[in-house]
Amino acid sequence: MRAGIVCLILGYVLSQFYRAFLAVLTPVLKAELGATAEDLAAASGLWFLAFALMQIPVGEALDRIGPRVTTAVLLAVGGAGGAAVFAMAGGPGAIKLAMVLIGIGCAPVLMAAYYIFARVYPPAVFGTLAGAVIGFGSLGNIASSLPLSAAVDLIGWRGTLWAMAGLTLVVSAAIALVVRDPARAEGAGKGSVLDVLKIPALWPVLAMMAVAYAPAAGVRGLWTGPYFADVFGADAAAIGQATLVMGVAMVLGNFAYGPLDRVLGTRKWLVFGGNALMALCLTGLFLWPDAGGWVTLALLCGVGFFGSSFPMVVAHGRAFMPPHLVGRGVTLINLFGIGAAGLLQIVTGRLHAALADPAQAAAPYAGLFLFYAGLVALGLTIYLWSRDSLK
Repeated sequence: MRAGIVCLILGYVLSQFYRAFLAVLTPVLKAELGATAEDLAAASGLWFLAFALMQIPVGEALDRIGPRVTTAVLLAVGGAGGAAVFAMAGGPGAIKLAMVLIGIGCAPVLMAAYYIFARVYPPAVFGTLAGAVIGFGSLGNIASSLPLSAAVDLIGWRGTLWAMAGLTLVVSAAIALVVRDPARAEGAGKGSVLDVLKIPALWPVLAMMAVAYAPAAGVRGLWTGPYFADVFGADAAAIGQATLVMGVAMVLGNFAYGPLDRVLGTRKWLVFGGNALMALCLTGLFLWPDAGGWVTLALLCGVGFFGSSFPMVVAHGRAFMPPHLVGRGVTLINLFGIGAAGLLQIVTGRLHAALADPAQAAAPYAGLFLFYAGLVALGLTIYLWSRDSLK
């Protein structure tokens, strides 16, 4: 089981890479393919939407078929296939298609690991294990920053994507060979996602998930590149450095959240406090969008660090689910997180275009930061009604 988890973590490294790599490729894709910031926002959003829409069938497959076949097949066909399509892209349309395919391929990886944790390990350690997977998997987030920039300089962006397609195929084969499905729960295959939605205690958690992940995902994966290029005149190397630092902050945040529920004796207030601090960092970016230097970088790192509550929100929701609905339950929570992030990437792309002002390069980004901060505040208000649980 441990070797299988390692392979799933490698798959999640790829998932983190693919959801964030467009920020670094922004300058070269604009120059060679004419892809605008709005095009890339839509492409990134489509990755998240495809990923999110797959959560319902993935949840059914985890409960009925198991994580091994579900993950290996989708990652090989969608992930490796989508990377190949991206490598051959001749315009923004092909990039969008590639991102849809990659989103489908990455959809089961994290949830497969979470399904195994929920079925095999004690509930009290779910949050720690969930955070550790995202923490290690976030190495993909780091790889999509400065290392990606170096790879593009060395072999070009097309060569880099071909290499990623091959690597994705290798990881999917390892998952097929090594992952072992846990014993099926009694009643596995019965019920549906509608039965999960009948759990009232889950509703405020879903509202929190809809706003907890989107800001860090959007800022790190999409807007940091255009923001630094437009406001500070940064080149690909400087953007790579900024995204690397923010990526490291997100890794540290995932490891920090993991054990804190047991240390503090609460999940609800850990999630609430962390996301409140993220909202403050977003507000700081809104108030000082052109500050530059360590001020901007520190605020971005704050968004990344405090915005890494995803595994703890999943752990909070997981506590209310019966064993035979775990697969469908955790994927439903994931749907709210990833689906909202995808929709908001598209929305923020249009918001950026609407607020664009040649005389004030920072204006559209200030608007984006305020928009994200307001959404987090709304989610926190609803989350106040949630019931705490450490089961």
